[in-house]
Amino acid sequence: MNWRFSRQAGALSSSIIREILKLTQKSDIISFAGGVPEPRLFPIPEITEVTIKVLKNNVAQALQYGITEGYLPLRELLAERMQGYGIKADADNILITQGSQQGLDLLGRIFFDPGDTIITELPTYLGFIQSSSAYQVKFRSIHMDDEGLQVDHLEELLCQNLSPKLLYVLPNFQNPSGVTLSLERRRQLSQLSLKYSLPIIEDDPYFELRYDGEHIPHLSSMECAENCIFLNTISKIITPGHRLGWVVAPKEVIRRLVQAKQAADLHTNSFSQRVIYEYCAQGYLDGHIKYLCQEYVKKRDAMLEAIEKYFPPQMRWTKPQGGLFVWATLPEGVVSSQRLLERCVDAGVAFVPGSAFYPDGDGNNAFRLSFSTATEEEIEVGIKRLAGVLWEVCQEAPSRLTAAQQ
Repeated sequence: MNWRFSRQAGALSSSIIREILKLTQKSDIISFAGGVPEPRLFPIPEITEVTIKVLKNNVAQALQYGITEGYLPLRELLAERMQGYGIKADADNILITQGSQQGLDLLGRIFFDPGDTIITELPTYLGFIQSSSAYQVKFRSIHMDDEGLQVDHLEELLCQNLSPKLLYVLPNFQNPSGVTLSLERRRQLSQLSLKYSLPIIEDDPYFELRYDGEHIPHLSSMECAENCIFLNTISKIITPGHRLGWVVAPKEVIRRLVQAKQAADLHTNSFSQRVIYEYCAQGYLDGHIKYLCQEYVKKRDAMLEAIEKYFPPQMRWTKPQGGLFVWATLPEGVVSSQRLLERCVDAGVAFVPGSAFYPDGDGNNAFRLSFSTATEEEIEVGIKRLAGVLWEVCQEAPSRLTAAQQ
């Protein structure tokens, strides 16, 4: 049968991370590829307790269809939590989604037309590239430095009358770079949003996983709040398997998102919503986040110490204050990170090549390392394996450059 797929289907692509995970099924490979939470840190006793409570007390309602917006007590609880971070919201400003990834897709459905210009950080989240590409948009990307998005370059771009549809930004411990947008640049970005009427998608799944420093106010709590759409998820702070995220946005945007969601899946899993509501209502969440930070900081420190100890001096890498990722940059003239990955898999270690996080497929001189699921001992061994290959390619680089010049 000659299936006549749509143009939108033709724009879809497989997740390179999922493909890499297939390569890392061998038991002897230490993987720094998947940006997933550590399953050994899941709050299983507490989740079991509240699940039993839902089954005993609300099982009929929990197994029934629900409203598209989401379980009202959960939305009220989340609104109160958002208010604690300075984000003005009530239950009507919140839509519960099947993870924040669905939130990104629904936003694409209501905002993006073919040919629209979308501004992103460079590098940026692979999942946003995938979901937005399906709507045939054009990406214009702004490089980052140690303080995050280079806002001055953004204003230069906005002065070109490109009329971008919106800006997508991950301000805290960005996936993939681990970089945090500084307070001063957030203030500048807020002013630019107001000056140029630039909508902002603030995707912030990691902000509560902070290991150093103090919380920095969200863009959605600043003067540009009415221009902001905020996304969050329980995937990194409770469990990803419940597939529960939320969007905080002006009511007009929520209304459109509800319509798009009704066409997609009617509503988010009723049972999961009630379980997570009970978990949070019992007061478990803040203590668990504190526990996660205590455990993840050990892994982060183990990775940074091993990198400092074993990597060639030509390498550069970020030092995240939180989140799950370190971004490493190769010196000029060595192999691409994709080719490096092939050699590293043979050596028993894996990561994600940088090109996955570039809308134009560039980024061949960088790669992402996740410290979330490996033990501290595995991190030491894995970084040592990776460093062995890095030393080899750095030593080979001069001969390749000479050959190319000839």
